[in-house]
Amino acid sequence: MRVGGSHSWYYRQGEWNETKVAPDKWQFTYNANKRRRWDAPEGSGVPVGTEYHWYILAHQNARKLNANEYITSMTGTKYKLAHRRAAGEKWSTSERAQLRQMIAIFEENIIRLQHELGESGKEPAVRPLETESIVTTGERREEMIRRRRREPRNLPLSITAVQSPLDMYTMS
Repeated sequence: MRVGGSHSWYYRQGEWNETKVAPDKWQFTYNANKRRRWDAPEGSGVPVGTEYHWYILAHQNARKLNANEYITSMTGTKYKLAHRRAAGEKWSTSERAQLRQMIAIFEENIIRLQHELGESGKEPAVRPLETESIVTTGERREEMIRRRRREPRNLPLSITAVQSPLDMYTMS
């Protein structure tokens, strides 16, 4: 689909499971079948059996309605990390490349948030890495991935819930 196009989906009988792992931190899984709001044009799209690995950054807002019910909404950004063709056995990028892409996504969003803080007047903006302006395009993400490959850093980062990016992806 071209940039600017959109889809609408219905999720029925989805199951959200979560575990509290710290006072303000939860780990969750969500599984559901989704269906297009309207049928795809004949002959469009990828073959049946194609798989995708997406990474989602989102805000979830929930309001308690009664003892057992909440109304919830989620808004955010979805990034494609990899795909696997229907007849293929390999993903389009390695797990290591997917992790690099996730790091670039986090860096891009840190820069955006720092810029927003500076614009609000609450705190001075932190200059983005080695650039003079805020750029949040795929080209910037690719540049950050290339730089990360040349300059590896040992960051104090602990990911305990996921052993690899593909562990987050579950077909149902």
